[in-house]
Amino acid sequence: MKPKAETQGADKAVVAARPETASGGEPGPLQAGAGTRIGRWPLAGMASTSLLRLLLIAALALTPAPLVAADTAPSSPDPVYGAELQGFDYPFPVSTFRFESQGRPLQMAYMDVRPAAPNGHTVVLLHGKNFCAATWKGTIDVLARAGYRVVAPDQIGFCKSTKPAHYQYSFQQLAANTRTLLASLGVSRATVIGHSTGGMLAVRYGLMYPQEAEQLVLVDPIGLEDWKAKGVPWQSVDAWYQRELHTTADAVRRYEQATYYAGTWDAAYEPWVQMLAGIYRGPGRELVAWNSALLYDMILTQPVFYEFERLTMPVLLMVGERDTTAIGKDLAPPEVRAGLGNYPVLAKEAAARIPRARLVKFPDLGHAPQIQAPDRFHAALLDGMLEVPGK
Repeated sequence: MKPKAETQGADKAVVAARPETASGGEPGPLQAGAGTRIGRWPLAGMASTSLLRLLLIAALALTPAPLVAADTAPSSPDPVYGAELQGFDYPFPVSTFRFESQGRPLQMAYMDVRPAAPNGHTVVLLHGKNFCAATWKGTIDVLARAGYRVVAPDQIGFCKSTKPAHYQYSFQQLAANTRTLLASLGVSRATVIGHSTGGMLAVRYGLMYPQEAEQLVLVDPIGLEDWKAKGVPWQSVDAWYQRELHTTADAVRRYEQATYYAGTWDAAYEPWVQMLAGIYRGPGRELVAWNSALLYDMILTQPVFYEFERLTMPVLLMVGERDTTAIGKDLAPPEVRAGLGNYPVLAKEAAARIPRARLVKFPDLGHAPQIQAPDRFHAALLDGMLEVPGK
């Protein structure tokens, strides 16, 4: 018998609704000598290499097809994807939203799935740090069958969206980008569902635009604690960048098995491993790693933990209690590390602080319950959404 879930009480923009294409974004943090600039980009602290190699990598990073350069990706039968996941298929048609932010043109990829029998409500799905809009496939299917219009974007810096060489990442900026996308689609009010890092973004969205968030659903959100305040040491963007360059399928798989799936493994999880590893095998790996480093710095240094009491809309908090996720956990001293990522305690404390919270617990699941146990998760999700008046 399967365990059951436990419950307790805008910038300039134009839409291009068409299949996704390469954005023609800027080259990333290409390696250069200390203190060197390429064009107007400072690249201090990176290893020296020839200008010819720099130009070659830059050209390949802009190539729309998932071409493989011998010096940037290994010769392997494993999948190789472009810097914007060119070559990786999404489960529904992908459109691109073009807009300007921080003085540069950007493209946000998104899926807009319309139900056969609309119920008049829209859901926005916000992916996590090591996830993409495509990983919401099962949830999109369930919500669309229930009558919801579903909008699932890839945030700037992730997956099929632009990865700028320089961008001042903040949860406020990502929330504003998302709101601008929704406005372009005629969506003025929606239920916002955020998973992992997307949970932190959903909280920030709800704080910034409370009248536009019908409900928040936080699925194993990170940010239920302030890691740096607990003793996780600061790490420079350059250090994060070097770590990200060492991303491999084996490392991703080990981490996901331990944290996302509570020690279990299923062949259905492997495409998401290859999705992450494949983009690091491709010619845009430096650009991908640089944006990932900037995003880790954002996550670690911009807590939402201190503002839970300010959320005014209903909040459904859904947590796999075997989740142990904590950003920078491996960097912390052993005595600090032992107290991080205690989701049974963190979830209960957060639910007590959020005025209109309802907590749903999955005692045997990890960080990604919507993937690990989709039937149980989606039944609890629909139940929690239907409890909101007007749905």
